[in-house]
Amino acid sequence: MERLFLNIAISPELYLKNPESSELGKKIVSQSIMLIDELGFEGFTFKKLSKQISSTESTVYRYFENKHMLMLYLTCWYWSWVEYKLVFGTHNIKLPQERLKIALDIITKPVTEDNSFFHINEVLLHQIIISESAKVIYTKEIDNENEKGFYTVYKQIVNRLSDIVKEINPNYEYPHMLISSTIDGALHQRYFSQHFPSLIDNSKSKDCVSSFYTDLVFNAVK
Repeated sequence: MERLFLNIAISPELYLKNPESSELGKKIVSQSIMLIDELGFEGFTFKKLSKQISSTESTVYRYFENKHMLMLYLTCWYWSWVEYKLVFGTHNIKLPQERLKIALDIITKPVTEDNSFFHINEVLLHQIIISESAKVIYTKEIDNENEKGFYTVYKQIVNRLSDIVKEINPNYEYPHMLISSTIDGALHQRYFSQHFPSLIDNSKSKDCVSSFYTDLVFNAVK
């Protein structure tokens, strides 16, 4: 893939100061990914982050109101990056079946670092999305945050794939439920593969999670 240096747009309501505007801000994002992956969201604090970046807690608070907003920022960044890959990967592909297969590969297969963003480790960020992202979604603030547009990109991804499903089979009744279940289910199955491998039908010849959801979607819409 050609290396593209992109500026992924994130809602300014998620931060107090845009972390992309300074090297320190990028370091905060980079090191927070490493720490959340290492410690978990519960164990992660701005105090620990400030020590990691050799700065002060007050400096981190200039960028993010709290760790919940930082986690939302990382979640939105991740899904914006996934949408970029979907647009790039399906561009100029005429057959909807082929576009859907490519799109399903992108949202269900293991993530590899693409080096387009030097301060973001996409592999670790994907691990965080698998293990931690539900902790910022299943909260009392979800409706308010949704109204502010924090989940717009995720919904755009669901709509994008749902449109392909409807293109293949206009009579299929549940395209959005099918796609959202596939995205969330693939994350859950990745978690199970790491911690409850007996629940996974492993295969030496193929990625079982991606293959399962590809079969599930195509069998549903055929």
